[in-house]
Amino acid sequence: MKTITSVDHFKEVMQKPTIAMFTAGWCPDCHFIAPVLPEIEAAHPDYQFVSIDRDELMDLAIEYDVMGIPSFVAFKEGKEIGRFVSKDRKTKDEINDFIASLES
Repeated sequence: MKTITSVDHFKEVMQKPTIAMFTAGWCPDCHFIAPVLPEIEAAHPDYQFVSIDRDELMDLAIEYDVMGIPSFVAFKEGKEIGRFVSKDRKTKDEINDFIASLES
C-alpha cells in the first residue's frame, strides 16, 4: 500500500482505480485491520491501494468529507465511486464485499 505524502501526490495517483484508506497513527481500528490489508490488496488487483493519514493531510480529509477512520473511499478516473464508513470495527470480509460491490 502506497502512503500518500501530499495533496499533489494524491492527485497524481488518482489516475488509476484506487481504494484510499484514511487512517491515523492513534486509531486502534486502523491497527486492527492492518495485518489483513495485503490479502485485501491481493484479492483486488484492478485497484491500487493508498493510505492517507487524516491528521497529516487534514485538507484532503476535509475535501472528501472524511470524519471517521478508518474510512475506505474508492475512486475511478479521479472521481469518487463509493465509500465504506461505519462506526463499527471493519472486517476483512466487509472490506472485500465493499470493493466487490463497486465492480457490479
